[in-house]
Amino acid sequence: MAYWLGIDGGGTKTDCVVLNDGGAIVGEGHGGPANVMRAGYDAAFHSIGEAAAEALAAAQLRPGDVTGVCAGLAGAGQRSVVRRVTVFLMHEFPRAVAQVTTDMEIALEAAVGSGPGVVLIAGTGSAAFGRNAAGDTARAGGYGPWIGDEGSAYEIGRHAVAAVARTRDLDAPVTLLAEMIPAVLHCPDWDDLLQRISKNPDDVFPKLFSAVADAANSDDSTALEILFTSAIGLGQLAMSVVRRLGLKDQEFPLVKCGGVFGRSRKFDELLDSVLVSGATRAKISIQTISPAVGAAYIAARLAESSLQTKINGD
Repeated sequence: MAYWLGIDGGGTKTDCVVLNDGGAIVGEGHGGPANVMRAGYDAAFHSIGEAAAEALAAAQLRPGDVTGVCAGLAGAGQRSVVRRVTVFLMHEFPRAVAQVTTDMEIALEAAVGSGPGVVLIAGTGSAAFGRNAAGDTARAGGYGPWIGDEGSAYEIGRHAVAAVARTRDLDAPVTLLAEMIPAVLHCPDWDDLLQRISKNPDDVFPKLFSAVADAANSDDSTALEILFTSAIGLGQLAMSVVRRLGLKDQEFPLVKCGGVFGRSRKFDELLDSVLVSGATRAKISIQTISPAVGAAYIAARLAESSLQTKINGD
């Protein structure tokens, strides 16, 4: 029996699934962050190995049983990253055909398969990726917190801390976030918060999305403004891809993927209104199939294609 391993590595966590050749999930595992551009290679490889080991143990398999493996990683848009992670996968799974791609591609695979559609990703980072009926693809965002990540959990958390800073320095309107942020982070004082941010912002900002969502649900004006701005930013990412693929006036699936979605009714409603205004015929939904499963599907296709090539060559 053939077994395919799919890995979804993000800025906060890594998910891994094992599929058998009947398409059934026989093992799942989880690990820490695997965005090599933010966590570094050592941490990313540890997270991937941890998630894969847990998934294989659940399936009662060994690394040598894996036929194909695909890792979709945030930050894997650079050739140097692809090469280095591919070498790591080939070493870990010596009998498998290995592929490394972006988290956007595996999310689109999980959302629409090989058909047309757009996936809007918002977790630790943010991006949009799509494909039209002609097979053309387009992407927007995915540039990291330094120059992008509009509407991501990272950016929302950063805006929340900045809002609290303004209340301290400028006597700005009081916000519930001033009390909620220390509670979420178990942070005793402002100085401790600043130290934690300077040490590892990825371990601080994304965790604050829940506080912003809760504050918005209590009609906190500052939190509502942050979510509105974030919804606009995400909508612009999606619409950029929609326009470039010529999908604006067509009916197509627009699938939201990532930890930011499905957590705040107000935020989801704001974003959906932005998306509908730009693509009136889009069928908007939240992703139900894990991107890790999408990665496993890609691994299966790659392994089968490689096998067919060998057969034809023989």
